[in-house]
Amino acid sequence: MRRNPAPAELEPVEAFCNTATHLHGEDEFARPETASGWLRARGFPAAVAPAELTALTEARETVRAFLVERTSPEALDALNRLIHSVAGAPVVRPDGTFALRPAVDGPVAEIVRTVLEALLRDGLTGRHAARLKACAAPECRWVFYDRAPSSNGLWCDMDVCGARHKMRAYRARTGAAARKDT
Repeated sequence: MRRNPAPAELEPVEAFCNTATHLHGEDEFARPETASGWLRARGFPAAVAPAELTALTEARETVRAFLVERTSPEALDALNRLIHSVAGAPVVRPDGTFALRPAVDGPVAEIVRTVLEALLRDGLTGRHAARLKACAAPECRWVFYDRAPSSNGLWCDMDVCGARHKMRAYRARTGAAARKDT
């Protein structure tokens, strides 16, 4: 049903953002039990407090909002605030890669820094720039990697979100035409 996963470099961003499936009302960060399973599967500490789940949810929605509208001043400002809240200045490693210095400690900050490092390193420039997207359907917003040569994909799944959009557009056209004929 969904597209192929993002390249390994962007998998942390895609997996983090897709902890919520808005279309089905599912959220892995909604309860400590489901969050613990997701965190443990990715090598993070599994014990999280309710306040930490709220912080993870807010961070996820900030990243997702940025992927929906990368040029929105509000989305950019929120992303910059998120980066500033968990990371200090970047540090360049001997191998030429960079890491975000911790500004604060704790499992939430570590998780969010991991996601932000992947986004900043591989999701903003180079061959992956603008290919990691959120579905254009407002009720969905599933994050996917657009593999189309022209990078013009809008929907996480043409059979679901794309088809719904086309049906709505068709109904709007034919409904308007039917009203016009009467």
